Amino acid sequence: MTELPWNEHVSLPLLALLQLLPLVGAGVLLWWGGRLRAAFFGGVFAFAELALALWVYGSMDVANPAFQLAERLELPGPLSYHAGADGITVLFVLLAALTVALLPFYVYVRRLSDQSRLMAVMLAAEGVMMSLLVSLDLLWFTVASAVELALFGYLVGRWSDSPEKDAAMRRFLQFQGVGLSMLLAGVLLLGWSHHDATGLGWNFDLLALADQAVSRDLGAVIFFLLFYGLGLRAPIFPFHGWLPGVALHGNMAVAPVLLLGVKVGIYGIVRFILPILPEVVTAWYPYVTGFAAAGVFYAALLAFQQSNLRLLIAFAVVSHTSLVIIGIFSLDPAAFQGSLLLAVNFGFAATAMMLMVGLVHRRTRTTNLARLGGLFDRIPLLALTFLVAGLAIVGMPGTPGFDAAHLVLEAGIQRFGALTTVAAALGNVVAAGFLLWAFQRAFLAPTPPGRGPMVERANALELAIAGTLLVVMLFAGFRMESLLAMVDAPVKALALRYGNV
Repeated sequence: MTELPWNEHVSLPLLALLQLLPLVGAGVLLWWGGRLRAAFFGGVFAFAELALALWVYGSMDVANPAFQLAERLELPGPLSYHAGADGITVLFVLLAALTVALLPFYVYVRRLSDQSRLMAVMLAAEGVMMSLLVSLDLLWFTVASAVELALFGYLVGRWSDSPEKDAAMRRFLQFQGVGLSMLLAGVLLLGWSHHDATGLGWNFDLLALADQAVSRDLGAVIFFLLFYGLGLRAPIFPFHGWLPGVALHGNMAVAPVLLLGVKVGIYGIVRFILPILPEVVTAWYPYVTGFAAAGVFYAALLAFQQSNLRLLIAFAVVSHTSLVIIGIFSLDPAAFQGSLLLAVNFGFAATAMMLMVGLVHRRTRTTNLARLGGLFDRIPLLALTFLVAGLAIVGMPGTPGFDAAHLVLEAGIQRFGALTTVAAALGNVVAAGFLLWAFQRAFLAPTPPGRGPMVERANALELAIAGTLLVVMLFAGFRMESLLAMVDAPVKALALRYGNV
């Protein structure tokens, strides 16, 4: 793994600005929030961050696999700041910035309480998330993960009206605390291994760790610590036990969107585990994909049994994250491309579905499928956005999931043969069934008796949110070439570590 020479870097520290701008916005809202229109000023900072993310993209040479725009700051001890970006980084940075840019409008429409504090926490979480995405230091990544998950835990419980919200927050923090402990243990073992092999100080820098082989036995321990730690965040089967409670009793959309929409767990696996531990990954990938194939079916079948839209979407996330894992551990450049685009597609599509469910809840005060129905005539654009998001998740033509799923399944056949790939494809068919079933129950079924007053039509701001989500999904579906080109060079460089071109 390489980094561009210093004289090829831009003089402006774009990556530092990307991390600091949302934190400045959070500070402004906390200090002067009582005197400001929180959603408006939160939106200003969120859109400024999106513009900065687009600037980063424009400053990149996506055909170059090296890390670019690199920044370093030597700090006391092992916690040195080292940031850099390649095409994979930029893909997830754009996803994070676009997702957060939509949330101020949702917060305003839902009329959530204490909006200044809510927007401040959201912006702080975005700044920490950007730090995770651009960090090339594993210890820095781990510390930032702890801060981010603490903010998410606060979001889960603080802005929920469920009587079970405290239990959901505790369960979330328990699971993520275990995951963070395992991640930290794996990172410290990597630093110790590098120190033991080189005789130098403890080092957690990705470029240094990727160039230093780890013994097979120790590498296996480190692999499982890192994989389990990040797998809890993704979440992947069987590490998803925290998700149903958060989905059902936590904050309706803001916390789940930030947790699931940006796919930091998947990003961490691709960014750190695959380049640092190629020999161990090669030894264990059949077992990982076996669990993932089981997870596709397990979560899809559980989704069919749910009577609540929140839980159905939660299990859809688990099912399709398992498909992403199958692609990643196919260890093929085309599969890497497909998996990354699937992760981004699933994240954005799940964001769209959760926001639409939140707007449905604003009208009906329920997400129980038995109490929904008859909504299409009143809120057709919201219903259509929900439908297109569901189709994107299952990879229908015209959506960004189609080409990505095709790449994953093709690579899966070459690596694992027909059985695993057919199982994954059948799981995707089951997913299509339960998502279409949910759409039919929620929007097309007859209005249930005794629901109360007529459902309010969508206002202009809600139409703008739904329309933006719809346009982005369809535009990405028909412009996949640019997204494929963005990650082509870095995934080919990554595949070379596994003997693939």
